[in-house]
Amino acid sequence: MQAPRTIEGVNLLALRSHNTALVLDLLRTAGPDGISRLELAERTALTPQAVSKITARLRADGLATEAGRRASTGGKPRTVLRLVPEAGHAVGVHLDRDELRAVRVDLTGAVVAERRTAVDLGVSADAVVEAVAREVKGLTGGGLGTGIALPGPLDHARGVLHRVTGFPEWDGFALRDALERRLGVPVVVDKDTNAAALGLAVAGEAGSFAYLHLGTGLGAGLVIGGTVHRGARTGAGEFGHQVVQLDGPPCGCGNRGCVEALCLDAVARGDLAGAARVLGVGAGNLVALLDVDLVLLGGRTVAAAPEEFARGVAAVLDERARRAGEEAVPVRVASDGVAEGAAQLVLGPVFGRTDG
Repeated sequence: MQAPRTIEGVNLLALRSHNTALVLDLLRTAGPDGISRLELAERTALTPQAVSKITARLRADGLATEAGRRASTGGKPRTVLRLVPEAGHAVGVHLDRDELRAVRVDLTGAVVAERRTAVDLGVSADAVVEAVAREVKGLTGGGLGTGIALPGPLDHARGVLHRVTGFPEWDGFALRDALERRLGVPVVVDKDTNAAALGLAVAGEAGSFAYLHLGTGLGAGLVIGGTVHRGARTGAGEFGHQVVQLDGPPCGCGNRGCVEALCLDAVARGDLAGAARVLGVGAGNLVALLDVDLVLLGGRTVAAAPEEFARGVAAVLDERARRAGEEAVPVRVASDGVAEGAAQLVLGPVFGRTDG
């Protein structure tokens, strides 16, 4: 059997055309059962002729193939098409303060390979870039492109880092350009929390929600109306640096009494219940400000005691809701999918997601 063609050499601008993206997204969501050309036309409002041209091109590029035939209400059976997941791939990288996790995903976002290694953001930028490039190349290169997710603040549009808390030497570093030179593929850079929130939205979390990530730091990813909200300067979601105790412990950002500093101090003392309460206070402020439908918790610190954090945050939100005579916003623990979400920064635009 002939191996499927891959789309690594296909023009990304052609793939990302609006109509092609509509068809690709419907092929993806239809899954292995596939979808007929007539259904594609009906659901995209494109003409049957336009759909035929698009699907013919996708088949020629190896992106789509026949998935059998389906009985018709009249006339001959309809040919059903499906996406070919293995026809292309993207790489997502979670670059944390002390660890790097990279995943290779197929066109459906399923992880097909993974690499993990220790890294220190405090060493030289060149050494970190080299480590990222090595791990990405170990996953057979960047494919359609590589998404990099790391602590903020940063400029998502230009791929330039700002003063990452605790690592001021990164301020102004053009990470996207440096990695594109090393990898030879498009690179997208975003905050780890935004990437995780995007991954959750793509996986089916609907509506408006806040994803709170507590690991070596604390941040938030915001999805409003199904779309990641980054703000005009990618500054939305700098959740960890809201001051909740004026005379509190110093934070790496230069303030005192930040939610992040209080949470991490409590964790260091082994007081997970206290850390959860502080996180709940911050979450309550966010809920009051944005009126989101759901609070999701993630990150390695939460993963070490998920029930305790979910219970503690929910207790604070429940108490606030009772005082206001409102229904409490639900709290759940989410899977830690920052690297997978980083890959969606590349795949999203291919399938028509404007927040990729």
